[in-house]
Amino acid sequence: MSTPAIPVGIATGVGSWPGEDPREAAAVSVGELSGLPHLVELPARGLGADMIGRAAAVLVDLPLDTSTTGYRVAQRPGKVTRRARDLLSRDLDAMEEAWEVAGLRGTDQPVKVQVVGPLTLASQLELFGGHRALTDSGAVRDLAESLSEGLVEHVAEVTRRLGSPVVVQVDEPGLPAVLAGTLPGVSILQAPRAMPEPEALEVLHSLIARLDRPVLVHCCAAGAPLALLRRSGAAMIGLDLGELKTADLDGVGEILEAGLSLALGLVPTTQPDRPPTWRELAEPAVRLMDRLGFPRTVLATQVLVTPGCGLAGASEDWARAALRGAAEVARAFADGAEFE
Repeated sequence: MSTPAIPVGIATGVGSWPGEDPREAAAVSVGELSGLPHLVELPARGLGADMIGRAAAVLVDLPLDTSTTGYRVAQRPGKVTRRARDLLSRDLDAMEEAWEVAGLRGTDQPVKVQVVGPLTLASQLELFGGHRALTDSGAVRDLAESLSEGLVEHVAEVTRRLGSPVVVQVDEPGLPAVLAGTLPGVSILQAPRAMPEPEALEVLHSLIARLDRPVLVHCCAAGAPLALLRRSGAAMIGLDLGELKTADLDGVGEILEAGLSLALGLVPTTQPDRPPTWRELAEPAVRLMDRLGFPRTVLATQVLVTPGCGLAGASEDWARAALRGAAEVARAFADGAEFE
């Protein structure tokens, strides 16, 4: 099966979803996101189901456990690793069922999977001594290698189960804090240093290169390092448009000029007082292209539409509405809708 390009001119979800029912979540993802359904994460299920805990199901030979403050690297697989693997297996069962019902097995319809990036993972995991893995460059490399190896295996399993091509999204919401050195430690002396951009770039680039397929790197935090992301080897950069500042405009323009695509978060992650129209959701992206001096047709040829970030904090009704809104905006861009 050929490796897919990351589709543009359509909509997809970012990752997390409200509730605890993987079958319902899979059915919604497949039903609402005909362009690019995604294997959702359900962090409301607790241990092993959130973004960091999910990594326990993917990492190879690096089991995780819990500490009083979060997740910790363990010496042997325990309940956290077993639970994370079990939850991921259930999610894959649910997605396989939804894929079969929709008649998508063996087609060219791509599906997207998400995994926490190596730098965000290292910023949140503790080592045996209690300090963050980010404080140990060797541990960061080990994590990145384990994650990349496990992700290759995960993609292979999803491909086998669904018989369809797989798009990979790497989530790096912690990247701005990693570069700024603003993460706390267990003491002042053990706070992680600000990681130099070249070092961070090497870690991220190595993982992307290992996957040998187009990758979407998503950073929905303010202050996303756009130049680093552009050079990371990713084919698409995912951003929350609501977090972009005037100072970010040049970086966004350089991403597009480099021939990369954008996954633009245009839909609020929680329900606003009044449901926005598709025109209101689309307007910020249209104005962005105008300010950058790009033709509006770029919105159909280099942009994927998403909610601003994950939808775990939304009501289930709004989560559905958010996906529908993203799909409506994407269709408007693809159809060349007129804007004032």
